[in-house]
Order: sequence, then structure tokens, then C-alpha cells
Amino acid sequence: MSFKMVTKYAHSPEDIRHYDTEKLREEFLAEHLFSTGDINLVYTYNDRMIFGGVTPGAEPLEIVLDKQLGVDYFLQRRELGVINIGGNGTITIDGQTEPMVAHDGYYVGVGEKHVVFASDDPKNPAKFYVVSTPGTTKFPNKKLPFANALAKPIGDQKHMNKRTIYKYIDASQMDTCQLQMGYTVLEPGNSWNTMPAHTHARRMETYLYLEFAEPDTRVIHFMGQPNESKHIFLNPEDAVVNPSWSIHCGVGTTSYAFIWAMCGENQTYDDMDVVEMKDLK
Repeated sequence: MSFKMVTKYAHSPEDIRHYDTEKLREEFLAEHLFSTGDINLVYTYNDRMIFGGVTPGAEPLEIVLDKQLGVDYFLQRRELGVINIGGNGTITIDGQTEPMVAHDGYYVGVGEKHVVFASDDPKNPAKFYVVSTPGTTKFPNKKLPFANALAKPIGDQKHMNKRTIYKYIDASQMDTCQLQMGYTVLEPGNSWNTMPAHTHARRMETYLYLEFAEPDTRVIHFMGQPNESKHIFLNPEDAVVNPSWSIHCGVGTTSYAFIWAMCGENQTYDDMDVVEMKDLK
């Protein structure tokens, strides 16, 4: 088993104005998050979110972060969201085990000491996408089966953005300190997500793109200020960090899916600031 956590720092809009392609990818792109038997995490200074992949093989895996965070154990002052994008597995929280099939989610509240991930079949391992944000209040742990996820169809074929948003960790159905998390699936023949673009200065967001084939398909993520946009080409299961001042939208050469995770001061979706098409540059 290998454990890796890389740090990505916060940036002002003025910083990225001067970034070339390689530098932009270095600062905002997270690649190779899922490798069997390993834990691969990113610590971003944007609202101090930690995100990444836990892919247990023959042996269970546990995220152990203490000295790195100045705490006694990982979730002493943090909450955790999980979505399984791989084979069947389990999550064990302080001795209580729950099955996790593909697309099942879980919310783990502040203060849980041991969270252990396992795969049913090492040849078809579970892939746990995990997102952790700072928290001060203990809210109940909650399994979030995909079958029960709050589904919201949105978009239309005319604008090539027909999709379904599945809300897992969402203020409309459960309490959290600040974490929100969900899974969006584009319908066949659709390619745009979140267009027209928007920003929400009161919270940041990460996107994990998945469920498209390589090398025949590419997804392009757009970020930056509305009047000075940047883009990043992605492989399947790559993630992108979006600062709160940045637009965040994507387009693919075919349909795809993505997991979004947010944290910050505001948990209300209609606080976003929509950017008019004429203002995008």
C-alpha cells in the first residue's frame, strides 16, 4: 500500500493570467487518483478541502492523517463524503460495516476515529472518491444509496445539456457543517454541463470527471475569470480544483458524468452568479 497526499495552493485571478498549459495543469489538475491498493489525496488551500481516491485491493485501507493536520486523528475536526465509482465494497466506521455498491455514497460526521475501506473482489476493486472539509459540529453518519439519491433532471436537447443531477450530501435533505456532494450524468447526445457558466464567491468546488472512454473521447474543463477563461483537457477520473472566483463548466466529445463537491460559507444553490454568454471570453 502506498499513501500520497499532494498540496495545491490557493491562487488569485492575477496569478493564473500568466500560466501556460503545463503550469495550469500542475496547479489545478489532479491525475491518477485511483490505483489498486493505494490512497491518493490532494490537499487544496481553497477552503482546506481534501479529496482523492481510496482503492483497496486484497487488504482494507484507512486514511490516517494526524500530524499533517495537527490533530489526533483524521476526522477530529473534519467531515467526510464518499461515493463509490468502482466495484462492490464496504465502508466500516468505528466498527460498523455497510456495503457500498457502485454509485453508493456515505456521509461521515465529525469525530469518527476509524473509517476503513474494503473491496469485495480485488480483481474488480471498489473505487472510493472521498472529499473532506473542516467541521466543528457532529452530524449523524448517513448512508446515501444511489437508488435513493435525490434526482433532478435539468437542461434540454436543444442546448446539448440534458442531464440528471443526483444530490447526495445536500442541505435540502440533511445537515452538514459545509460539505455538499453529488453526481451528475449527461444524457446520450449531450455534451455541456453547467452552461451558461457561473461563479459562486461563497464556496469553492471540485469536479471529478468519469464514465467516458479514452483515447477516443475527451472532456474539456473551463475555468478562470469569465472575461479571461482557461481550459484543461482531461482523462477519465481526473479531477479539477475550482477557486470560488472561477467559472466551472465542461464539454465533452460524447456524454460523460462527473462528481461535484463544494464547501464554503453558503449551502444555497441559488446564490450562484450567472455569467451572461456575451461576457464570456
